[in-house]
Amino acid sequence: MPEVLFAGPAGRLEGRYSPGKSPTAPVALILHPHPQHGGTMNNKVVYSLYNAFAERDFATLRFNFRGVGKSQGVYDRGEGELSDAASALDWLQSINPNARSAWVAGFSFGSWIGMQLLMRRPEIESFISVAPPANMLDFNFLAPCPTSGQIIHGEADEIVPEPFVQKLVTKLSSQRGVKIDYRIIPGASHFFGEQLDQLATAVEDYLDLALYQRPVSGLAMAG
Repeated sequence: MPEVLFAGPAGRLEGRYSPGKSPTAPVALILHPHPQHGGTMNNKVVYSLYNAFAERDFATLRFNFRGVGKSQGVYDRGEGELSDAASALDWLQSINPNARSAWVAGFSFGSWIGMQLLMRRPEIESFISVAPPANMLDFNFLAPCPTSGQIIHGEADEIVPEPFVQKLVTKLSSQRGVKIDYRIIPGASHFFGEQLDQLATAVEDYLDLALYQRPVSGLAMAG
């Protein structure tokens, strides 16, 4: 997974990139948690998401938002980070011009940025949002949500109580043509410390279903 540096709106952005094997491999952009609370592209949940896509022959990029690691700039309340994500997707598409689709996945703050990017980039086919902070950040911009996707949450999340996410899932699922694969990971906290394997299985199941139409395993699902 080579280190990459590419231009962002506030300067250089640092990432890790895994190319696809096929010239038409789909692309996937992975977004990390809040920069002011220790979030980086090396977060274990972000790394798990990255691996799930890379192992399925996506051209996969995770990167540090502005002001994190070697990425230049300073935190910008989400506005600049959304611009960073758009630049990262531009870079990813520029080196994969024949990609047959694009996906976005994010954890916590990164899921909020990813869902905003989804609204602005119609080429994004689907999304995976892990622990979206529906109690702290506004997701009302998803009206309507342009595509179906997966939301994963920890049953014992101490930062984002599960009922807030269930409310978001219910709202999205009521929209015409939108299906949300909602997985509740039993016993998992916000950071999925002891349940990273279950998180990875949920992501892999959803990707396999989407890519290969395989049946998913019997995990908790609603919506």
